[in-house]
Amino acid sequence: MIRVLLVDDQTLFREGLRTLLDLQADIEVVGEAKDGREAIEAVARVVPDVVLMDMQMPVLDGVAATRDIRADHPNTQVIVLTTFDDDEYVFEGLRAGAVGYLLKDVASDRLAEAIRSAARGESFLEPSVAAKVVAEFARLADAPHGRERANYTLIEPLSDRELEILHLVATGESNKEIAATLFITEGTVKNHVTNILGKLGVRDRIQAALKAKELGLV
Repeated sequence: MIRVLLVDDQTLFREGLRTLLDLQADIEVVGEAKDGREAIEAVARVVPDVVLMDMQMPVLDGVAATRDIRADHPNTQVIVLTTFDDDEYVFEGLRAGAVGYLLKDVASDRLAEAIRSAARGESFLEPSVAAKVVAEFARLADAPHGRERANYTLIEPLSDRELEILHLVATGESNKEIAATLFITEGTVKNHVTNILGKLGVRDRIQAALKAKELGLV
């Protein structure tokens, strides 16, 4: 069972979300919180696999809560579930450590799929959000610092294959999709992704994509 914590300041929304997720045989809602501070306390208490996190809440917002949760509980994944897809919210949420970013009008089956992806440590982005991320990568591709220079700054440079896989990770492709694109096994992709995370010094795929963007690798 995938253990999920719901974090939102609207009681009615949390109740509706719990009802929807209770229909999934492999997902169990293990707790709720109405603000970021309660979320941090609840994570420490129930240790969920995945947190569905609202962005704008009283006491402590979703960005700060996500950052604290990911720092203290690296095995707990966070999916932002909000009404906002402004660039500021998107990139702040992802930089804080969220592995997914969804809008509240998402279909229930896609939400369940996102939860399963997050539990596997994979990213899952709303299409409009993914488009923003890809556009930002494209914008920075023309930055003065080149790919070779950025790779040189790493203690252990990425191989050509790892750079190729990192680019696909940055566009939001799953291990299965990357394997199909490069005609290699999913297990090989997983091994490469693990090596990439280690070399970049990050915890997950979203952080890898953001670090790659900052270094000019993609």
